[in-house]
Amino acid sequence: MKATMTIILAALVSAATACAPAADKPKEAPSVSEALAGGLATVRDDQSQKNVVGIAAASPDHTTLVAAVTAAGLLDVLASSGPYTVFAPTNAAFDALPKGTVEELLKPENKATLRRILSHHVITSVYEVSELTDGEVLSMVDGTPATISKKGSDTYIGDAKILGSARASNGVVHIIDAVVLPPK
Repeated sequence: MKATMTIILAALVSAATACAPAADKPKEAPSVSEALAGGLATVRDDQSQKNVVGIAAASPDHTTLVAAVTAAGLLDVLASSGPYTVFAPTNAAFDALPKGTVEELLKPENKATLRRILSHHVITSVYEVSELTDGEVLSMVDGTPATISKKGSDTYIGDAKILGSARASNGVVHIIDAVVLPPK
């Protein structure tokens, strides 16, 4: 009898809460025309896991990277389903480049060069740090290789040390301490 009463009580509570108005209504999603006009990267979703663009955009240490990805016209590409492994240089990594380099690359006439450099920071599959092996050569999106090295417990891509990682809905972001330039 107690089991039956518990089931009935649970059903009544469940039915009552299902009919009750929600205290916090979710924000309205943008219309299809709004999403298409702004591009995939402009779609707001505060409840799902962030994609690689969302992770970078939420980081105060990656404002230069976000500005570069925007100037290169790559926001919507990196907001797509992927999967991607993105090696994301910090603001300090960009600051370590010769003076005036970033400002020059952000100019519209240098968009192709900027795209090539940024594409050298992306792979179209997911690699966790634990899966990267010493001497492994990765084929980057720009079509050129980048070599992984292990020094003690640290992992590097080229000369850039991987400082940390963040899982994204469309891949993984590895935070690095240097800009990795493609081979000439």
